[in-house]
Amino acid sequence: MTGLISGFTLATTVVHGQTIKTDVNGLVAGEVKIPTADGELPGYRAMPEGAGPFPVILVVEEIFGVHEYIKDICRRLAKLGYCAVAPELYARLGDLSKMTDAQVIVRDVISKAPDATLLSDLDSTARWAAASSKGDAARLGITGFCRGGRAVWLYAAHNPQVKAAVAWYGPLGGNRSDIQPKTAADVVGDLKAPVLGLYGGADNGIPVASVEAQREAAKTWFSRRLSAELPQGAGRGWLGPDAGLVQALRRRLTRPPISAADAGTACAGRSSLSRACAYALGRND
Repeated sequence: MTGLISGFTLATTVVHGQTIKTDVNGLVAGEVKIPTADGELPGYRAMPEGAGPFPVILVVEEIFGVHEYIKDICRRLAKLGYCAVAPELYARLGDLSKMTDAQVIVRDVISKAPDATLLSDLDSTARWAAASSKGDAARLGITGFCRGGRAVWLYAAHNPQVKAAVAWYGPLGGNRSDIQPKTAADVVGDLKAPVLGLYGGADNGIPVASVEAQREAAKTWFSRRLSAELPQGAGRGWLGPDAGLVQALRRRLTRPPISAADAGTACAGRSSLSRACAYALGRND
């Protein structure tokens, strides 16, 4: 896979009715090539126009590739003043733009992706952002979605330069293998940065009990280093690319949510895109 997905992933059953598309006014945004230890990875970068340097946010995809939703997350972060970069971490293993079955993606791509390579690629992305995208290496954060949420935990335990990390759901436990030897729960004692975990209170795939256990385990190692928010009634993927949730997030960025139904999502959206990513990155949102 040498380029990024155009539009949304094919491997989804979600109907994107009134999708939000963040404009590029005032931004430098588009596909990039990121040098790594064994070649280049395609990726998407969005950053403000201007001299910089800008705080860097690594944006980690789900299992579906760097499709339009992940690109839009980068543009939203760039609108807030960050250099946001999403590397296509699975490019070596398959062309996600042509895969339509999530179970096949997990079997043939995700399960064959070594964690050591993932962490090395994220290191390479952070270095590239600082060297080639006006990024500030001293102000580094990471956010990720679903499987990318797991990567957030691993990276926050791996790189001491990370200042803030935000995991949008994603497995906390799961199977281990020779190339994926640790779960998110296994690395809590190694965290080197504050982590904000955002999980749906009604997500059957990630039990609330496991989220609470993760929070308590982190407290053993760090005082106030982990926060977990559980919007009740929210299922998996509750910050999806549909207009309703994104509109709720945008409302919360400027004023309190206007309805109780929006409150959980909006609060978490504020935490991720404004409060948590701003924490320790030199911004006062």
